Amino acid sequence: MGGVSPAALDAVTLDAYGTLVELDDHVGRLRRALAEAGVERDEREIERAFLREAEHYSRHKCEARDAATLAELRRDCARVFVDALGADLDFSDALAGAIVFRPLPGVLAAVGELRARGLALAAVSNWDCSLGERLAEAGIELEVAVSCAEAGAAKPDPAIFAIALDRLGIEPGRTLHVGDTAEDERAARAAGLHFAPAPLTEVVGAWR
Repeated sequence: MGGVSPAALDAVTLDAYGTLVELDDHVGRLRRALAEAGVERDEREIERAFLREAEHYSRHKCEARDAATLAELRRDCARVFVDALGADLDFSDALAGAIVFRPLPGVLAAVGELRARGLALAAVSNWDCSLGERLAEAGIELEVAVSCAEAGAAKPDPAIFAIALDRLGIEPGRTLHVGDTAEDERAARAAGLHFAPAPLTEVVGAWR
């Protein structure tokens, strides 16, 4: 597990999207929400519009640091989405409701195994300020959740880890980070953490 034994650890930090959760039928949910608003589009159109929205979100997610700025980001994302569809409607609430996350296969059991070993757990993710809430909706509740919106900088900047470890009360050298991107590894190592690549199920399985 990242070249470190469980006995050498007190905590594990986890990236969110791609490590803990994935989207749950976003195209189907968006198509149904659009239909309820009187707009009919096919799946290809919706996926293209969603990718445009996701690109905008990715550029601005770290700016959504509180309820007001999160609402602003969601309004902007909805406008990008409906503009890409050539539609004219207020879709902010519907878009937020249609973007649902589910745990990746085996993640809930893997998180349970980590907790059973007495390890403190934190989500550390390039996400907006709703990170903890979104994970809880997916059935994943960790001791700490820190987003780039709170840290003021996105991975690969290591600042996000300092916040998480301070709240956990754990030293970097006693912590393993699990993530699915090169940015995860660069940030974790820069912060002095051990690193192991996702999937989490394989990381935990290596300890059995």
